[in-house]
Amino acid sequence: MTYSTVQIWGIIAALAVGTFLIRFSFLGLIGDRPMPPIVLRLLRFTPVAVLPGMVAPLVLWPAATDGDPDPVRLVAAAATLAIGIWSKNVLWSMIGGAATLYAGLALTALF
Repeated sequence: MTYSTVQIWGIIAALAVGTFLIRFSFLGLIGDRPMPPIVLRLLRFTPVAVLPGMVAPLVLWPAATDGDPDPVRLVAAAATLAIGIWSKNVLWSMIGGAATLYAGLALTALF
């Protein structure tokens, strides 16, 4: 399906208005009032929910392998998770996972 230039700009404008209205409904209409404690509590879990949603496709279907699961990336993800649980430190788990990934890729390149 092909779109004309006018249709593409119409879609972009509609998405821009929709995004603005979603953000304005949260920030503009209730931004000057304190939020209920349950909302504040639930908002703390947003990064915990978003980050795995961004990382999981990169681990399970990496573009580097044309979408095939890669044992090196799975081991690096498991190492990241284990270091994160053990150390309770996001930075150390990211460093450990990256080191595991690069070490695994270097080892598989040798053999």
